Amino acid sequence: MDYIEKTNIENKRKLQLLLKELPKFCNVFFRYLDTRNTSSRTRLSYGYDIRLFFTFIQENNPLYADMPMHEIPISVLDEMTPVDIEEYLSYLSYYEKKDGTAVSNGEKGKSRKLSSIRTMYSYYFKKEFIKTNAPSMIETPKKHKENIVHLDKDEVADLIFTVENGHSLTERQLSAHQRTKYRDTAILMLLLGTGIRVSECVGLDLSDVSFKNHGLRVVRKGGNESTVYFGEEVAGALFDYLETERPIFAEKALPEHENALFLSLKYSRLTTRSVEKLVKKYTGAANISKKITPHKLRSTYGTNLYKETGDIYLVADALGHKSVETTRQHYTAMDDDRRKLAGKYSGSIFHETKETT
Repeated sequence: MDYIEKTNIENKRKLQLLLKELPKFCNVFFRYLDTRNTSSRTRLSYGYDIRLFFTFIQENNPLYADMPMHEIPISVLDEMTPVDIEEYLSYLSYYEKKDGTAVSNGEKGKSRKLSSIRTMYSYYFKKEFIKTNAPSMIETPKKHKENIVHLDKDEVADLIFTVENGHSLTERQLSAHQRTKYRDTAILMLLLGTGIRVSECVGLDLSDVSFKNHGLRVVRKGGNESTVYFGEEVAGALFDYLETERPIFAEKALPEHENALFLSLKYSRLTTRSVEKLVKKYTGAANISKKITPHKLRSTYGTNLYKETGDIYLVADALGHKSVETTRQHYTAMDDDRRKLAGKYSGSIFHETKETT
């Protein structure tokens, strides 16, 4: 069983436990989602979002406050008005979990959670389980354009220098660095040189790497397989890791993790959280002031590819976006910069005309 299969099974297990907590009528909705070929991760996200919605109802409606969530009837959906949905969106701005942890949501988080309950309402409304559809009357929270955070070429050079040489690491970090230098270099080079997601990176197996055609077999979001190509620099970093450190890790690797490309010091498959910490450690040591995550390394790749080619369709394909519009939304600001640059160049026409006259 490979990493993707194990992840899907774990997500399904979590969703089964969640369905025991959610109102009984939610079961039919999640069976519907399953028929729509949604990923296990997507269905689990729906589950968490919908549980939060019913938690809000219990906290704000005395009628359901003492009722177990699993017993809440479907009639509650018809009781919710557009104003109630607006109050829910306001609630999402800041709330506390049962353990006291504070949670806040911006425009993006609110939009996703509203989308989840809209999908649920839409299903029950079309199937005539309910007579009203309050979420459909609410406008999606307006999303403001965000600047793409990415590394400049000098910052990329500083980051790679730091991971290769251990520059500015603490004594404790240096101790680990001596055992993982080639692995960490390969990971950062791979993220920067291919733009793959961190989940795709940690999901790689040895058999997914082909040095013959410089390609990786990657399972994208939604389960589709794709071949991602890498250059000589990435190939060199991967080769160094496979020749030096990985054989040492592999000697003690747990049976269920022995095929993983990237192994941890605990001899198991590296996790997304571990890579996030790894990126934070090296960007901090490199004195990079920007808040850089694995996703920002992906943005760095996408930004550079778009600057080099100007081909939004190529960038969308390379990043594994299902829709080019997703890519276009992220890189619109760069289009504006390119148009401004074109305007500056047009000024040269008048200078040449003046010199001629």
